[in-house]
Amino acid sequence: MASKQITVGVGIPMIVVGFLMALLWAPFEGEMQNTVEFVGSLIGILGVVFFISGLFYAKEPVLQ
Repeated sequence: MASKQITVGVGIPMIVVGFLMALLWAPFEGEMQNTVEFVGSLIGILGVVFFISGLFYAKEPVLQ
């Protein structure tokens, strides 16, 4: 049972923002290019983590 709020509401926007920061905004920065690329990549990676955790989220614990 996946959580649509976590997956769509948090994971996907973070991936998109991280992608835009790392690939579109960073080349226009002068001396802070590496920092902007790092932060954008970090946001994107955290977005992937939230996306995957939203897929495995369950309100009730799964007992076997």
